[in-house]
Amino acid sequence: MKYFTINELTRTSTGLDNTPSKDVQANLEYLVNNVLDEVREIYGKPIKVNSGYRSKLVNKKVGGASNSQHTKGEAVDITGGNKTENKMIYEIIKNLGKYDQLINEYDYSWIHISYKNGNNRHQELSIK
Repeated sequence: MKYFTINELTRTSTGLDNTPSKDVQANLEYLVNNVLDEVREIYGKPIKVNSGYRSKLVNKKVGGASNSQHTKGEAVDITGGNKTENKMIYEIIKNLGKYDQLINEYDYSWIHISYKNGNNRHQELSIK
């Protein structure tokens, strides 16, 4: 993990405990080592993690889907700071082809990316 830390991948403003299990931490490290660090290297600028791992309680409090990959440490919502930068990050991820889900959220307000150790679906989605 070159550009990202477990602390930033588990940060929450909910006040709830968000400590990952060993399995979840391993999933986060897999996501960073296999995708995020490479994306950051290509992008050449810092990428902010808006939301990474969410415990089930944190996920419920923020209104996440009950089956969210965030609860498994397999997903992050990221931003380069604005919609133009986020579109660039999206295209980098798309071109790398390393994702389970790649979601353009609200016209590039942020990018959701998930990646798992196993069979990735390569789904591209857009939430309006």
